Amino acid sequence: MSARLAFPGLAAVFAAFFFAAGAPTPLLSLRQQEWHFSTGTLGIAFSAYAIGLLAALLGAGSLSDHVGRRPVMLAALAAELAAMIGFVLAPSITWVIGSRILQGIATGLATSAFSAAITEQAPARFKKFAGGLAAGSVAGGLGVGALVTGAAVQFTSDANTVIFSALTAIMALGLVFVGFTSETTPKWPGALRSLIPRIGVPAALRSEFAAGVPVHVAGWMFPAFFLGLSPAILRLHFALDGGLVAGFTAFLGPFAAAVSSFTFNRHPARQATIIGTSLTLIGVIVVLIGVNQTWLAAVWIGAVLGGTGFGASFGGQVRLIVPHIQPHQRAGVFSGIYTVAYLAFGLPVIIAGQLVPILGPVPTFQWYAAAIVAFAVPAVVIQLVRQRRDTASALTPAAPAA
Repeated sequence: MSARLAFPGLAAVFAAFFFAAGAPTPLLSLRQQEWHFSTGTLGIAFSAYAIGLLAALLGAGSLSDHVGRRPVMLAALAAELAAMIGFVLAPSITWVIGSRILQGIATGLATSAFSAAITEQAPARFKKFAGGLAAGSVAGGLGVGALVTGAAVQFTSDANTVIFSALTAIMALGLVFVGFTSETTPKWPGALRSLIPRIGVPAALRSEFAAGVPVHVAGWMFPAFFLGLSPAILRLHFALDGGLVAGFTAFLGPFAAAVSSFTFNRHPARQATIIGTSLTLIGVIVVLIGVNQTWLAAVWIGAVLGGTGFGASFGGQVRLIVPHIQPHQRAGVFSGIYTVAYLAFGLPVIIAGQLVPILGPVPTFQWYAAAIVAFAVPAVVIQLVRQRRDTASALTPAAPAA
């Protein structure tokens, strides 16, 4: 299969993983009403996905650097297919949580392997575009999955079967497609050793990687609120329990992130990171105003602002690092990036879900928003300092040759 076909095709299959990850957002809220489990259990059901994903990233995040991209992508698709079947058949929240864990493991296997393969399959003129495409696939898939599923909840009698049966078919087609793609990396020794949990960030990149941690934490906590907690806020605080409004609210931020990851791809990576993190900060403040005043329009406006910032900052940080990675290091570095991202995506939602019954939905979100601000502000400062350092280095003349 030619790279011209494999490049967009792999991005589409990768996006399907995140469509499937966003799909449970409106369904979990519906299941909570049907099965009568707590908001804390709702948070666990949402975040079980992130736990499985982190386990796969830490244990097998760099496996494709050793055995090749295609075998790992195929294994990820097989596990995702099994998870989709689990969702179709789920009779209880326990079964759903188990399927979410398996889905997370599958997505963890897919994340570093697909991200690396998309970059490697990209034609030369699209190499810089590839990082933004991978980031856009993640955010866009999450948002569209929530929106389409919300519409299915609103307009069909069995949204769970409709959505996950369709996703079962999509994953089966994905298996066939990836099976026809060519391998993009040579095999390297050390496959078994790579299964020892670790984050593979080369020494030369650790400073940039560390500087990006607060950017990722603030950025990924923002969509996690909309995908994990906003249905409960809408139902308990806004008295809105329709599937479409829940799906649309969850959709706005990730979709804005997907669009901005492409838009800001034209800007310098550092500048995109600074502007993006600043927009995330503004967005969460606007959402906080909307929640405090029970003003849904402000929540939606804040979702777009913060989502735009998330896409710009995440794509910018990826572009700051990717050009400096050797091919055999690529999956390990992507594993490190997404480990930080999914810790921020899952752990705060679990904590917030346990706090809602104690503090109430609005005070819990106020603390959640304060945590985003606490990471976003130093993230902007750190990136501004590094931008000034980059500028100074660029202006310093090179030492004459001896």
